[in-house]
Amino acid sequence: MPDAHALLLFIAAGLLLNLTPGPDVLYIVSHSLRSGVRAGIVAGFGITAGCFVHIVAAALGLSALMAASSTAFTVLKWVGAAYLLWVGVRMLFARASAAAPALAAAGPASTKSIFLGGFWTNALNPKVALFFLAFVPQFIAPGTENKPLAFFLLGLLFNFNAIFVNIAWALLAGWTARRVGLVQRGMHWLQRGAGLLFVGFGLRLALADAPLAAPSNP
Repeated sequence: MPDAHALLLFIAAGLLLNLTPGPDVLYIVSHSLRSGVRAGIVAGFGITAGCFVHIVAAALGLSALMAASSTAFTVLKWVGAAYLLWVGVRMLFARASAAAPALAAAGPASTKSIFLGGFWTNALNPKVALFFLAFVPQFIAPGTENKPLAFFLLGLLFNFNAIFVNIAWALLAGWTARRVGLVQRGMHWLQRGAGLLFVGFGLRLALADAPLAAPSNP
C-alpha cells in the first residue's frame, strides 16, 4: 500500500475525478432533477456498483501484467499515459455543459431501471477499465508483495469515497433545481483543476522507466 502522502494524493485525485462533470455526474444530476434526490442517490449507487466490475477485473489481471515482459509494460504505460493526458486536456479545454437543464424535462423512471442504467453506464465503459489500469498502479509501492490485493483495496477505497460524492451530487442537484447555471459555472472551474491534475498523472506515467513488479528470480 502507498505511504500516507501518496494515499492522501490518491484520495484527493479520486475525489476530484468524481466531482468533475462527466457521464456519471450527468446521469446522477439528471435523475435527481427529474425524479428527486432519492432517484439521484439510486443512480449514484448503480454507478458505484458498475465500478466494481472494473476493479475486480483489473485486480485479477494485474498479476499477469506484473509477470509480463518489459515490452508489455511499456505498451501499457504509453497507452495509459496517452489516455490520462487526453482526459486532462479535454477537461482543460472543455466548455461548460448546458445539457443538464434540458434533461430535467424527461419523464420519471423506476428505481430498478435507474440503478441498472447507472450500473451498465460504468460496467460497459472500457474507458473506466483503462482509467483504473493507468491510474491505480502508480500508487502501489514497487516492493508490495501482493499487488493485485493492493490494487483491489485501493479500488475499494476509490469506490467508497465515490459513494459520498455521488450522494452529494444528488443532494446538490435536488437543492439547486432552479440554480443550474450557477452549478455549471462551478463545475466548469472544477473541471479545469482536475484537468491539470490528470495531465500531471499522464506525464508521471509516461516518465516511469520500470514495471511496478519486482524482478522475478531466475
